[in-house]
Amino acid sequence: MPDRTMRLQVLLFLSVLSLSSVVGQVSYSIPEEMAKGSLIGNIAQDLGLDRKRLTSGKARIFTGDSAEYIELNRERGALLIKEKIDRETLCGQTTPCALHFQVILESPMELYTVAVEITDINDNTPAFEKSDMKFKISESAVIGAKFLLERAMDPDVGMNSLQSYFLTKTDNFALKLKDQPDGEKIVEMILQKPLDREKHEEIFLVLTAMDGGEPKLSGTAQIHVTVLDANDNAPVFTKTVYKATIPENAAKGTVISRVSASDADKGSNSNIMYSISNTAADVRDMFEINELNGDLILKNNIDYEKARYYQIHVQANDEGGLTDSCKVTVEVTDINDNKPVINIMSQTNVIPEDSKPATIVTMVNVQDIDSGENGKVHCSINEHIPFTLKPTSNNFFNLVTDSDLDRERASEYNITVTCSDEGVPSLSSSVTLTLQISDVNDNEPVFERSSYEAYIVENNTPGVSIFTVRATDADWNQNARVSYILEDSSVNGVPVSSYVSISADSGVIHAVRSFDYEQIKDFHFRVKAQDGGSPPLSSNVTVKMMIQDQNDNPPQVLYPVQTGGSVVAEMVPRSADVGYLVTKVVAVDVDSGQNAWLSYKLQKATDRALFEVGSQNGEIRTIRQVSDKDAVKQRLSVIVEDNGQPSRSATVIVNVAVADSFPEVLSEFSDFPHDKEYNDNLTFYLVLALAVVSFLFITCLVVIISVKIYRWRQSRILYHSNLPVIPYYPPRYSDTLGTTGTLQHVYNYEVCRTTDSRKSDCKFGRAGSQNVLIMDPSCSGTMQRMQSEKSILDEPDSPLEVRWNI
Repeated sequence: MPDRTMRLQVLLFLSVLSLSSVVGQVSYSIPEEMAKGSLIGNIAQDLGLDRKRLTSGKARIFTGDSAEYIELNRERGALLIKEKIDRETLCGQTTPCALHFQVILESPMELYTVAVEITDINDNTPAFEKSDMKFKISESAVIGAKFLLERAMDPDVGMNSLQSYFLTKTDNFALKLKDQPDGEKIVEMILQKPLDREKHEEIFLVLTAMDGGEPKLSGTAQIHVTVLDANDNAPVFTKTVYKATIPENAAKGTVISRVSASDADKGSNSNIMYSISNTAADVRDMFEINELNGDLILKNNIDYEKARYYQIHVQANDEGGLTDSCKVTVEVTDINDNKPVINIMSQTNVIPEDSKPATIVTMVNVQDIDSGENGKVHCSINEHIPFTLKPTSNNFFNLVTDSDLDRERASEYNITVTCSDEGVPSLSSSVTLTLQISDVNDNEPVFERSSYEAYIVENNTPGVSIFTVRATDADWNQNARVSYILEDSSVNGVPVSSYVSISADSGVIHAVRSFDYEQIKDFHFRVKAQDGGSPPLSSNVTVKMMIQDQNDNPPQVLYPVQTGGSVVAEMVPRSADVGYLVTKVVAVDVDSGQNAWLSYKLQKATDRALFEVGSQNGEIRTIRQVSDKDAVKQRLSVIVEDNGQPSRSATVIVNVAVADSFPEVLSEFSDFPHDKEYNDNLTFYLVLALAVVSFLFITCLVVIISVKIYRWRQSRILYHSNLPVIPYYPPRYSDTLGTTGTLQHVYNYEVCRTTDSRKSDCKFGRAGSQNVLIMDPSCSGTMQRMQSEKSILDEPDSPLEVRWNI
């Protein structure tokens, strides 16, 4: 095999044309059958271009209708083999064989013509179409008789093509090559010694065809000669070369020409049969011959653009085996049967409205494979548009702007390119380009309002949408695409982004957290609308967010204070008149507006006919004269309700003591059973024990026993005394310490005891008023004895001074 190292020859011609397009030519020479991916040449270096220019200009190869054997690597700036090239498939016997294509670049538009010559390598072996040739030769054949042999076919060209023939050594025959005017060689076998059928009825020979490549390749065919008797005249054609012409649109079955041969013999030896020989298989598929009369007939459709002429070898055989041959040359004439083919070289379909005149929009290539006048093409575009079509080189046109563009006047143009040939009749084709005029970013987004106010109810779900800001941009496409951005700011030292967020595409503002009206009532932030232009334009707007109150807080009762272990009572004298102010329920609601409007109602009362509650102020007053028949203990349940939807409420229990003297109140309130709390607890634990597993019941018993021991120890402090302790609380007390809910004052009480403690007298130091009474049934925790238990028993008539810290 020859050295397949690529031999590269580069011829570079560059010329600069108008309209910012460059036309140049570069040529390469490579051997066929190069592996896929092999380097042809550095196109960037050969054209004097930077590799980056190939990438930025979207460099690409335009090959027209031919197959793509070559590809461009933009990063390396190199031409590479895309598909393995077979010169024989590509060009046949045509020399030189070359691929022609263009390299196109954009921004600005540039065009370079590249020619790659494909050189032949010896990759095809000479081959006979018929590997076995049979001859019937009369023994009376004279010396010098010629016998036409099948030619071998070698698709290679030059020295790699068929060069010589060799015949196995024989005494009867010799090989002779006959040159034709077109350079072809006819192989003839010449009889050089008379045949003797009685000695050799059959002769077997081997014909070898060899090319001139390195190394040489060869092919063989078997020759079988049958020796016959007495046919001493061979057929003779009237012409050695016949010429015929046929149009490419000729129908199948058309008789192209007739060949004729004669034989001087008589009888059966003068009968002649015609056949096509020594002809390529594709030609055999295209033509056939009548064996009897020699008519050459069109077998299939022919195309001038595929093959312009054919050479057909015809052989005449008589029945004695003698032959003669001739050649028929068929020339195909062109007709105008192909429309011009319009190729859009670039993909540009958008041009900015500020483009200057003479700006290249696209490049158009027109091809008409017809020849002569049929292949000449003229192109034009539709009128009344600001564009024109200017020719640049052979079959190439530039579509350029002819005047200023205005997107507001016309945002789109449909440009129809029409190309017609000069054939008769003329054929034409057209293609329509849709060209968009792109916008220039010269308008900033504009909000629908100069400022916004938004409202959201507190206790909202995080992520809920609050409202939408919207801005519009008079520009188009990307320049009119508005994005919304939350500008950086802070609310009470906290970034505003922790309060709200905004959808960049829709402008929908979402709550990031759940708002509490009691913590924050309103805040401000700014939203920026920015378009997608380059550079982008923007505008901003202020948004005021208002938090609306929700009725989420129940009223809180400040007075009277509810204590867990003591009974608080308001004292009302029996001489109280109608409208007597017993006490006032004081409550507040941290909500605002109507959610904080409070109303008071008497829910339950021991005697509803005795008391009423002011619906607006919470004052508890008598509604009739207090009588002696009224019970000392009066229990009122007051409900405090706000005006929210739905409303929320709180309930307070007010104990009222109707009495004129303190001992009467003590006598009545001391009847509270000491074991009430114990019994309630016991009931609770019993019910709980039934609902849970057995071990919890045991635990409850242990707790109950512990409580009993605790109660027993507490009862030992006062020994046998069942006298309840009723401390005095002044009106309008406030819970300042958060423990007892009373004022910080000390009140002294004198207790005079007898053997019957229920009849004992008490003296109280007065401080303001004695309307409030508190009884602690356990008689523990707040009393401090000034004397020991023993001295009390020893001196029953001695006064006892007890101090309560209130």
